[in-house]
Amino acid sequence: MIPSNTGFRNKFVRLKTGKRRKTSSNTWLRRQLNDPFVGMAKLDGYRSRAAYKLIEINEKFKLFKPGMKLVDLGAAPGGWSQIAAKLVKADEKNGSRIVAIDLLEMEEISGVTFFQKNFFDADAASLIKDALKGNADVVMSDMAANTTGHPATDHLRIMDLCEGALNFALTIIKPGGHFIAKIFRGGLENHILNIVKQNFSVVKHFKPASSRKESTEFYLVAMNRKAIDENKDAN
Repeated sequence: MIPSNTGFRNKFVRLKTGKRRKTSSNTWLRRQLNDPFVGMAKLDGYRSRAAYKLIEINEKFKLFKPGMKLVDLGAAPGGWSQIAAKLVKADEKNGSRIVAIDLLEMEEISGVTFFQKNFFDADAASLIKDALKGNADVVMSDMAANTTGHPATDHLRIMDLCEGALNFALTIIKPGGHFIAKIFRGGLENHILNIVKQNFSVVKHFKPASSRKESTEFYLVAMNRKAIDENKDAN
């Protein structure tokens, strides 16, 4: 469950004026300082506030089980990999395996194999399958593209990245497996949702309490990958 560290909820921190900082930087710092989940993550030893989002997703949909094989796309700094490792008991040698991949560096997590590379690289899928010793039960992505400040452009870039994650996931998720991804409302998400519905038996939308209220993000939870013959019939 999400911890109720109420000590963080009622304290507003005023940010001292930073003349050398951009307005956007001041806004980001103010939001971080006054976000209760940022403080809770530090207390709980999680690498990011996003850890609570995956906790909530699993509490809602019961996706993770010991012995599963998982892939974490865009994993750094590792908040989701931390939670996944606990949920599948990756350090207990029960057959579970977690592979994390990101362009950025990520500190080691027990039970997690990390590749610092682009998952779009030609050899990424084979590297991951070798590390998993097979296909994945779950592929998850909390990625979002860097923003430019232009809403239409940003939405296009974000959804393009999400579609890339989905296409990659479809190459390595076994029948019966699941796909979790951050997605944003803005008009282009229906294209991705149509692809997902063709390939998975159950498709849900979920916005965790730990997502910021002002954010248009929600999570796509696609469950029970269809067999190849079913996919052909759906198309």
